Amino acid sequence: MEQLQFDPSWERALAIGDRYLIESIFRETRALNSSDIVCAPIREALNHKVELLITVLVHNYMDQPLTFNNTRVRYSVEGDYVAEHFFTIPQMVIPGQVSMPWTFIFPKESHLHRSSFEHGHLEIYKVS
Repeated sequence: MEQLQFDPSWERALAIGDRYLIESIFRETRALNSSDIVCAPIREALNHKVELLITVLVHNYMDQPLTFNNTRVRYSVEGDYVAEHFFTIPQMVIPGQVSMPWTFIFPKESHLHRSSFEHGHLEIYKVS
């Protein structure tokens, strides 16, 4: 059975309204196990460094943990890839059959500049 978990840093810092939003997205999307990994969008933004911040709820439908060691992540909008980066995040381990929210920060040079990044799709390419 799929469970929702939060990284300890998120557990401490997450506002109650954001927690409710993530719990709602979890309830709405947890049955979308059309593949091993599904990312449900939460929000997207550009920060003051012009880094692209993509926050998603990562559903790990696999039986094994999902880790990020030079893992390719792509973000597309309307079918066009607008960002790609290889992420190494030692503290991010999503156990099997667990969903966890995360914000992927794409450096300025790893994404195209657009007026909007809304309604995109994040893909995580797991290493087989």
